[in-house]
Formats: sequence, C-alpha cells, structure tokens
Amino acid sequence: MTDPLTPGLAAGRLSPEEIEGNFADLHAPLGPRDAAVAADRCYFCYDAPCIAACPTEIDIPLFIRQIAGGRPEDAAKTIFDQNILGGMCARVCPTEDLCEGSCVRETSEGKPVEIGLLQRYATDSLMRRQSHPYDRADETGKTVAVVGAGPAGMACAHRLAMRGHRVTLYDAAAKPGGLNEFGIAAYKSTGDFAQAEADWIMQIGGISFEGGKALGRELSLEKLAESFDAVFVGVGLAGVNALVAEGAEKDGVTDAVRYIAELRQSTDLASLPVGRNIVVIGGGMTAIDAAVQTKLLGAENVTIAYRRGRDRMGASVYEQDLAASKGVRIICNVQPVAIHGNGAAAEIELEYTADTGGGLRGTGERLRLPADQIFKAIGQAMTLESGLELEGGRISVDAKYRTSMEKVWAGGDCVAPGDDLTVWGAAQGRDAAEDMHAALMGVPETSTCAVIAEAARGIDAPPHGHAPHRDMPG
Repeated sequence: MTDPLTPGLAAGRLSPEEIEGNFADLHAPLGPRDAAVAADRCYFCYDAPCIAACPTEIDIPLFIRQIAGGRPEDAAKTIFDQNILGGMCARVCPTEDLCEGSCVRETSEGKPVEIGLLQRYATDSLMRRQSHPYDRADETGKTVAVVGAGPAGMACAHRLAMRGHRVTLYDAAAKPGGLNEFGIAAYKSTGDFAQAEADWIMQIGGISFEGGKALGRELSLEKLAESFDAVFVGVGLAGVNALVAEGAEKDGVTDAVRYIAELRQSTDLASLPVGRNIVVIGGGMTAIDAAVQTKLLGAENVTIAYRRGRDRMGASVYEQDLAASKGVRIICNVQPVAIHGNGAAAEIELEYTADTGGGLRGTGERLRLPADQIFKAIGQAMTLESGLELEGGRISVDAKYRTSMEKVWAGGDCVAPGDDLTVWGAAQGRDAAEDMHAALMGVPETSTCAVIAEAARGIDAPPHGHAPHRDMPG
C-alpha cells in the first residue's frame, strides 16, 4: 500500500477494506421495524406542505400511511405513479431543502419525518421483486426518439412506452443513466443501483436503447424529426466552464465531472490515483461530491475554494456539513488566480474577493495552498449546436416543454430555466411525455395521476385534474 503522505497523485493511499468502508451507503436503509416507527411520526396532513415541495408531487402522506399499514409495495406504487425514478430520488434528492424541509415536524420540532428513507424502503421493497408494476397500453403506431438517457430521458421514455408508443432511447454513453450513472457520488448510490434502476424501468417494454450515439455527432435533430413522429431532447450539460487562471493547463488540473464519472465506473477504487493535497474550485454539489470522495480515497488535505460567501453556495447546508464532517475544509470568498508547478500542479494561488453588490472583485490579498490535484467544479454548459432557440445558454422551452422546433420537446438540465436535480429531470420528462402523447394522438392532455393509474391496468385514462389524489389505488 502507498504511504498516505506520498506527494503527487498515487493509488492505494488506503487499503481496499478501508475504502470499501468509506464508500458504504451514506444512510443505512430502514428495516421493517424502523420504517414503521418512522412512518408513525407522520401527521398525514391533508394540505401537506411536503407534497407542494416535491417537484413530482408525490402524495407523501398517502405512501407513508401505506407503509404504516404494512403495505410497502403499495406505497412504492404511489411513489412510482408520480416518479418512476423514485428509487434513485430517495437516495440523492436534497430532501432537507424539499419535502423534509417543509415537513410540519421540521417546523415544530426541528426533526422532520424521514421521508427520503421511507421512500427508499418502499421503492426497494417493490423493486426487489424484479417485476415491473405497469403494463403498456395498446400500440399506437407512433414512434418517438428520446435523445439522452439521463433522468429526464428515462422518465420521458417510460411514460411514452406506457402510453403505447415505440421509443428509441439514444445516449452518447455506452449505457443509460446519465447523471445517475456517471455524476453522483458513489456513496449515495451503491451496489450499481443506477444500472439496476434503468434495467427495471425498461422492463415495461417498447423501449430500445442505442448507446454511443450523440446529438451533433451520429445524430441530427433534423433527421430525427423526419424519421420519428416526435423527438425529446434530454442531453444534459456536457461542457465544463473554463478555469480562468494562469497555469490552468498544468497536469493535475482536471474536471470534477470527469473524475466523478471515472470513479463511478471504476471496479477497484483502491486503484484510482488521488493527490495528497486537493483543492476543488466551486461551491455546488459537484464540488462537494468531488471533495468528499477524494477524502474517502485517502487524500490528506482537501479544500473547497468558493468565490462567494457560504450562504451563496449551490450545495445545501446539509451537504456542506457533510463535507466538513469528512474533514473537508471550505474556504469562501476566494478565487483562483494562478496554479504553480513545474509542468504539474504543486500549488494554487487564491485571491480574496469582496461582493460589494455591484459585482465580485478581487481585494488584492492572496494566499497559497499546496495542491497536487485541482478539480474544476465551476459549472457546466451546453455544447450542443442544435439550431434550437436558447435562453441563458440552455434550450428554451414553453410551459409544456416544447422547443422552437416543431415536433421537438426538451427537458432536464439542458433546458432553461434549469435546476440540476434528478427529481426535476424526472418531473420534466414525465410532463413532456404527456404533452407529446396528447399532440401525437390529438387528445386533451391528461394528468399524471389519472394516466399512470389507468396505464397500470393496461387501459387509457379519461381526462383528470392535476391535483394529487389521496384515494388513488396504491
């Protein structure tokens, strides 16, 4: 095993056993007894604020009541009716900012109902059966191309297939999953869950996957629109913003997104080289994930450097505290100005910043930190030249996720305005699919609840209101 104090990038800073322990589940799953206790804390609010806080509008009190009644698979059905990616969302959603953050228990006691863990308990219970709970409607004869097999694309493809359409799912990567497969910290999604979930979703049938095909490379949006009855674009954000600092081209300076993807696909984490002194530039979830994981691989000193105040960080307070608990230092109000080293990074020079309300400026005061590995986590950008109208560097869509091109819809991280979360991608892909179905079949758009409840029985659904229904069959 490598000496942990070895300078530069080196593999084996920790033993395989230590790394396995470090990358175990961030939160241990609930067993039946613990799930029953946790469910018993729910007030089952009628006008539940947790539902309003969920982008997919899951009827949270209903599924918790079902768990309390000893029916976890019914609870899972309630969840999947709204969010077919409910299993992954139970693992990675920032529940502290969404459903749990709005929980009445959180407001009154500072300790919310453990909605995320309860959701995982329910969805895992059903998925362990390895049977898909939904049937396809009769074949419509319509074909749809879904470009991008991330959360938005997977949700869209599943809903379209369930409605009876034939879907071809394309992705630049060799396997589906997108952000869930390549971009989430390994300790949040263990046991190859992202791949298992993708396989489970496609058990519905009617979806064929073609990997290694990217829009603008093997695929043309115009040709897809000619060949298919409709097209959905969910390509995410493939580009990484440039680091403007002297020496940014030196060895040891890399994209955090690329490193996380490499880590996620590794079959032997102990073989991954990691620096002794790490500096991550950025303040979002990617920065946290990169910093924590390098610490778990055995890096001695890991620092997140963010240009604004801590209250402006994209990462939640919970994630910031998680990083700190793992030994990551967070320095705010600093920006990189130079990376020093003879060919490879050895030190980073940072300048303190001040935000005067009229913009960020450097103060002239500087500090240097040893850094043999520097990660750029300063945001991602669209690299696709699709001919679609853009807004703020992302694809412009209307309220039904229609783009400026006829027959083309879009959703997920690539659309404006974007919120780069799995749950938002799932919601947008689902809702875009409903509008696509309505347009393809010339029928009024139906609600998520009505559509999926009836599709589970293998029949079409009548029009229905958009509000969640507590008495919907589980």
